[in-house]
Amino acid sequence: MEGFARAVEDGLKLSKRLVLPGGLPPPRPLAGMDRGVGGGGDASVAALLLPSAPMAYAVVTDPGAVDTPDVPSYQPYVYGRLDPPALIPLQMKEVDLSVDCALGEAAVTVRARWWLHCITRSRDCDVRIVVPMGDQGSILGAEVTVGRRSYNTQVIEVEDHTTENAAKADSGGLLKPQLFYLTISQIEGGADISATIRWSQKLHYDNGRFSVDIPFRFPYYVNPLPKVFMKREKIQLTVNSGFSKEVLLQGTSHPLKEKGRQGEKLSFRHEATVENWSSKDFNFSYSVYSGDLSGGVLVQPSTLRDYDDRDRFCIFLLPGGGNRKVFRKAVVFVIDTSGSMQGHPLENVKNAMSTALSELTEGDYFNIITFNDELHSFSSCLEKVNEKSIASALDWINLNFVAGGGTDIMHPLNEAMASLSSAHDVLPQIFLMTDGSVDDEHNICQTVKTELISRGSKSPRISTFGLGLYCNHYFLRMLASIGRGHYDAAFETGSIESQVLRWFRKASSTIVANISIDATAHLDEFEIDSEYIPDISAKSPLCISGKYQGKFPDMVTAKGYLADMREISIELKVQHIKDIPLDKVLAAQQIGLLTAKAWLSSDKQLERKVVKLSIQNSIPSEYTSMVLLQTLEKVDAAQKVKQKLKGHKGPDEPRRIPLQCLKLGFGDRAATRENLVTGFGDVKPLETFEILNKAAGCCSRLADCLCCMCCIKACNKMNDQCAIVMTQVCAAFACLGCYECCAELCSGSDS
Repeated sequence: MEGFARAVEDGLKLSKRLVLPGGLPPPRPLAGMDRGVGGGGDASVAALLLPSAPMAYAVVTDPGAVDTPDVPSYQPYVYGRLDPPALIPLQMKEVDLSVDCALGEAAVTVRARWWLHCITRSRDCDVRIVVPMGDQGSILGAEVTVGRRSYNTQVIEVEDHTTENAAKADSGGLLKPQLFYLTISQIEGGADISATIRWSQKLHYDNGRFSVDIPFRFPYYVNPLPKVFMKREKIQLTVNSGFSKEVLLQGTSHPLKEKGRQGEKLSFRHEATVENWSSKDFNFSYSVYSGDLSGGVLVQPSTLRDYDDRDRFCIFLLPGGGNRKVFRKAVVFVIDTSGSMQGHPLENVKNAMSTALSELTEGDYFNIITFNDELHSFSSCLEKVNEKSIASALDWINLNFVAGGGTDIMHPLNEAMASLSSAHDVLPQIFLMTDGSVDDEHNICQTVKTELISRGSKSPRISTFGLGLYCNHYFLRMLASIGRGHYDAAFETGSIESQVLRWFRKASSTIVANISIDATAHLDEFEIDSEYIPDISAKSPLCISGKYQGKFPDMVTAKGYLADMREISIELKVQHIKDIPLDKVLAAQQIGLLTAKAWLSSDKQLERKVVKLSIQNSIPSEYTSMVLLQTLEKVDAAQKVKQKLKGHKGPDEPRRIPLQCLKLGFGDRAATRENLVTGFGDVKPLETFEILNKAAGCCSRLADCLCCMCCIKACNKMNDQCAIVMTQVCAAFACLGCYECCAELCSGSDS
């Protein structure tokens, strides 16, 4: 994101040309910007330039177009073009935030209106809308209106995957995980841009308290002048626990007034005229009163749109605040140290491992296995947790966490399961972390499943963690589902340590194991989305979704075993609900689990179910794509002729623009074999190769033979564009140390 921050920095400097109404100067650039982003400047300045709330930017390639729409500044004309373009943050006129919390999910809707205040009315430019989403955010849709033009997203089935690759790289999608954007082209200066963006995100859970955090910190430079625009801020919030339990408000970042309480549903509202837009994220926390383990069964009939004619259920269990004893455990960490883990990924894993080891308690056992082409173990057997063994393990980590070699997952998994076979009176657990994809993933799942079934209730729990985009996250999700463990992932190097620790704490805090539900005795069919029911963790509610046929009894019993091996029964009341859209709340979880099942079984019927779920709930999947549809305004005959002459489609042919980077894929084995380390959204290839690629795109003959002067000799001429390209390529060769190629290229350019 350094390039994005640099573009915003350039945009803020460019906005100095503006003269705002009343003759007031434009906003001053941030302190330290003169030193530049990424070039000796303060890294904190770069962080401040990244969006921390829904934002819109003018994409400026021609600096001569920058001026106030209504009051010309008569600045000297600027020649040349900006490549890459500068991003000027647009002033915002309105913002409205709506949040609906239900079970463990929050559905968020933001409505905002900006105006293109920095482009003269005689010119136009593209506008990029960027929306940061909260924890594990999934985009649900967007609508944009500009004058008589309107745009909206739609999820469609993908039959021809080549159309997605043909889309413009900057049309829209994810700039990085949790950062969604859309680019709307050719907007005239002074125009208003209205947008509605919807996404879902996970609620945080900690010590019986639910909380939602939404990026809502607007920088000062998006505030229009108060005398010109009155700023009115609106926030609406609803909470529906789904249970007949008292909901207690714990805290809020913005002043909210309770507007209504109907059963388990609470509604709050904030509306005020403000001098400046919100300068802090929106945070709201609440608790559902529960002295001990509790929960319920929520059921909802199927609809005509459902992918399945069976009814839907959700079993939701809260760990409560009763300080239940956590199982003693025997833990084996299985860590990928292949060559692609070098640098920040492995350093972050080392830091997380050090913290995780320090959080083990006396009575626990542990071991550490690292793997690449070979396998290395900290100990030949499980070690008791004490100060001496932990200190020895930390020293071993510092010596043996060295990246190198390939990736082999089956061998270390077998070794870990074998070492845990000797564990008694503890809960055996395997924590697997990898950044790669391997050829035998299907075989690994089947082999592990067979082994765990043979061990019965004493089988180890397997929790998996994926690093970056090259590993097969559906394989890891399925392996965790088979192993009754927990799956998580990190897609940015900066989040690895915190995400790994959250995953470890959740998976290692088991308070009830071997859970069973007695509903099957009363129903004709009962199918859960996951392979098995996971254990209950003290750090997280348990949500089990699925389909059923028949009639649920009024009460259902969930049974399991506590840390002292006593059996526990939890009575769950069955509730037929109408005001919680279970299909929407559970859709992202169901799509992930069903896609993993479809990958393992190669079941086309399961793939069709995923497609229907995806389209029905507007959530992109591996078998669908999200596209941006442009609805053209009605035009008269003369305008139709002009549009056809310009190559524009008619109103009956809406433009369909695929959005990028919304899929995980099923791993990249080629990248794993080559030990590529750019499987994170925040890691870029070397700039040298970007220059080569750019140069290659300018001339097909040059693409065939970059390391010589064949292109120029073949064409027997050289124009200005060729000169620019040759200069860039020559500089690239010099960076690579290929001075002979550079000299040959430069000498050939004389012809």
